Amino acid sequence: MQPFRKPFYLDPNFPFELVYKGVRYSDKELPDHLHDMYEIVYVHEGSGMFFINGSLYEKGKDDLFIIPGNTLHRAYPSEHDPIVSTAIFFAPSLIQNDSLDDGYDPLRCFNIARRKKQYKIELSDPLRQTIEAVIHTMAGELKAQEYGYRHALQLQLQRLLLDLSRHPFIKESSAAVSGFVPQWIHNALRDIDHDPVRCGGLAELSEKAKISPGHFSRVFKQITGMNVIEYVNAKRIIIAKELLLTTDDNVETIALACGFQGMRHFYDAFKKITGLTPRAYRIQGK
Repeated sequence: MQPFRKPFYLDPNFPFELVYKGVRYSDKELPDHLHDMYEIVYVHEGSGMFFINGSLYEKGKDDLFIIPGNTLHRAYPSEHDPIVSTAIFFAPSLIQNDSLDDGYDPLRCFNIARRKKQYKIELSDPLRQTIEAVIHTMAGELKAQEYGYRHALQLQLQRLLLDLSRHPFIKESSAAVSGFVPQWIHNALRDIDHDPVRCGGLAELSEKAKISPGHFSRVFKQITGMNVIEYVNAKRIIIAKELLLTTDDNVETIALACGFQGMRHFYDAFKKITGLTPRAYRIQGK
């Protein structure tokens, strides 16, 4: 029997979700499941057990768990002491920046956890306080949604991952841990971001990377949380949104300028990402 694959319906341009202080009851938990998103779980209150990749962990107040993408897991909250926890879900593409050549990998803690098969992190008091502050800030940013809130959330996530990468559990791992994201993926993401209209699709990108289309597609989805077409379309829609609000070009002209070969395709992609038709978006924005 295949494990349940939890679906996510996130904005492709911001693959992030925060479940803040959710209450976990034993009769409402998901069965054994996995998902493409990377996950950080912090326990505020309660007790129970956590099954992750074949191991059981006690789960209690101030515990932190890191779960790499596509790792089988399941929570078992206590019937009499329900878990209150915050879960942070994100795709690696959200925090992958160009290297500053200091060897830092924001996913290092996940890579080491996967290699050691150890997913529970013991927290010092200063680190626990930092994590609680980051979570509180994230919740506030999501609630207020002030100008630049997505950048604020990304910065908070980067801070959290940096602090975890400096944890003794991570630093004491003397064996080399290869970075999760290969250079050809960095190159492909850069090419798409630079020119999503002319970057091509899976065939062109995989050929340029000298990687088979199947392998390219699998790794790309692991990193971004979406397939190549979805990711490229999301970037093209960003351009389309700007053109709709800053020009008087008709919708068909904008669709063609953004690389969409048919109006139906453009309308479907636009509405999936924005929740509006192109015309409705233009009217709302003016």
